[in-house]
Amino acid sequence: MRRRLLQAIALALSGAARGEVAYPDVPADVGLAFPRDHGSHPTFRTEWWYVTGWTTDERGVERGVQVTFFRSRPGVAETSASAFAPRQLLFAHAAIADATVGHLVHGQRAAREGFGVASAAEGRTDVRLDRWTLAGDGTSWRTRVGARAFTLDLGFRATQPPLPQGDRGRSRKGPRPEQASAYYSVPHLAVDGELSMRGEAHRVAGTAWLDHEWSSAYLAAEAAGWDWIGLNLDDGAALMAFRIRGRDDSLIWSGGTLRDDSGRTRTFAPDEVAFLPGRRWRSPRTGIAYPVAFEVRLPGRIIAIEPLMDDQELDARGSVGIVYWEGAVRASTGGRPLGRGYLELTGYGVPLRL
Repeated sequence: MRRRLLQAIALALSGAARGEVAYPDVPADVGLAFPRDHGSHPTFRTEWWYVTGWTTDERGVERGVQVTFFRSRPGVAETSASAFAPRQLLFAHAAIADATVGHLVHGQRAAREGFGVASAAEGRTDVRLDRWTLAGDGTSWRTRVGARAFTLDLGFRATQPPLPQGDRGRSRKGPRPEQASAYYSVPHLAVDGELSMRGEAHRVAGTAWLDHEWSSAYLAAEAAGWDWIGLNLDDGAALMAFRIRGRDDSLIWSGGTLRDDSGRTRTFAPDEVAFLPGRRWRSPRTGIAYPVAFEVRLPGRIIAIEPLMDDQELDARGSVGIVYWEGAVRASTGGRPLGRGYLELTGYGVPLRL
């Protein structure tokens, strides 16, 4: 069974299955509605629920935490009567960034939907993969993760409303109109719960960021991957910015959204967002070099991004088949602290395929 699952995952990631079904495009008017859109959108090819945050324990130790659930519709065997047909695949990653350890501590899961093992509910957040779960009602969420090296039991409480990204929730990802995702965030989540690792349980609190995104045509064929930041700013503002890189390191697309401390939102056009790479770190395990420090330029703002630690590479070849960098970062402007969040870097080793 495990071998068949891995074969289905490989097919889904290769893109070879795309011709079997007609995946829907993200409509021009996404029309986000809650709680409906907190749930799964199973007709689309790819979807993820992504929570990142900074936590502080009872001793004052700061750690970054990341939990992501992915859903993939590979487009194979959809008319099969077999219960083993991989109509929907579920994956999950979780990681802790602890500077006293010096590298990510992470775990991963993968399974086909069904058999009481893996599911992604429609109409509400309820994603389950074995004993890993993320569930919520739109005002609060809870995740439980049991990995080999750590466990998480964290609650997240909304302090701000959802933030639609792009044009009212439709986020362009390339020059072609179909290259887009439906995308919203819930920044400034209040975190409370328990984190256990290295034989010790810690009560933690902090601030987190939730992303939920779904698409059938996320990346252009010539794209390698993306650089992305999600920042909870100290004054209550929230910033998301990204760029899509070509395989020749050219810029294919960029964008972002800033909601200020008064609740006013500004969406940035592609020519208003620039990621300027700074210091690079090379992984001793994979040999991949990542730009772990950036200067992000927006209209009227220059933001410096520095990692909690350089080694935040996540090897997910046991689930979604890729290696990427996903790490806790601090943001500053003019040498003054601005906020904290996460930086994601994909496609630096092998071009990403979605």
